[in-house]
Amino acid sequence: MNTRFERTGPLTELDSYPHWAQDMVAECEQAKQGVVQHELWARMSEARLDQESTRNFMVGVWPVIERFPAYMAHNLLKTSYGRSPGDNLARRWLVRNIRVEQNHAEYWLNWAESAGVRQEEVTMGRPPAGSQVLASWCEEVSRGGGLAAGIAATNYAVEGATGEWSQRIYESAVYAESLPEPGRTKGLRWLQLHAAYDDTHPWEALEIVCTLVGMAPGVDQVQHLGECVRRSYTSMAITLDHCMRGPGRRGVWADVAA
Repeated sequence: MNTRFERTGPLTELDSYPHWAQDMVAECEQAKQGVVQHELWARMSEARLDQESTRNFMVGVWPVIERFPAYMAHNLLKTSYGRSPGDNLARRWLVRNIRVEQNHAEYWLNWAESAGVRQEEVTMGRPPAGSQVLASWCEEVSRGGGLAAGIAATNYAVEGATGEWSQRIYESAVYAESLPEPGRTKGLRWLQLHAAYDDTHPWEALEIVCTLVGMAPGVDQVQHLGECVRRSYTSMAITLDHCMRGPGRRGVWADVAA
């Protein structure tokens, strides 16, 4: 039974959302920390990330950046105006933000070039083996999953974790100074926008998800949404592991699987 949800508290406070959503967020926190506390961010923020790993990161994550507007478009196709308050909210939000995400692809290429990775290498280079886990999952859930699952997996989980790690890098003076001074501001634009833009974006996505499924969704539905969120976090961590798998290095998730 869908008991309608209407947020009354502040957007960015978890207490403003149904208990099932609060529980889901808590249960997924460990997986999220595997992303936001990943070793790659520590090395990058301290300007210790080697050039091979920098190249792997820029090229390996590019498919997600380039396809993110398409993920949102897939979810937009699942909406029907007037069918429900959740559909209306999702439709307006997705239409407004798809163009914004397209601009972010250009900013990613500027960042890569500032970090010493040519745009042609990002768009045409071969990504590191195993780094396509996140892109494949986002494509799968956006195309074939339900509307709530697609938004939870991409706009809530992926953007939420990205907002946290991008802020860490953007606030590092050491990292900023490691980029060439000519074009530095342009090169940091992607990080700057995501450190601020994603501050509220995942909360807006969570509000949409809660509005779609209501105050009292079925146990199976809640479990499915939680699994989608965790899979996004896990896929992000795996992708980062493979971006850092240079000579003599094994990723955390590769060790687990061995």
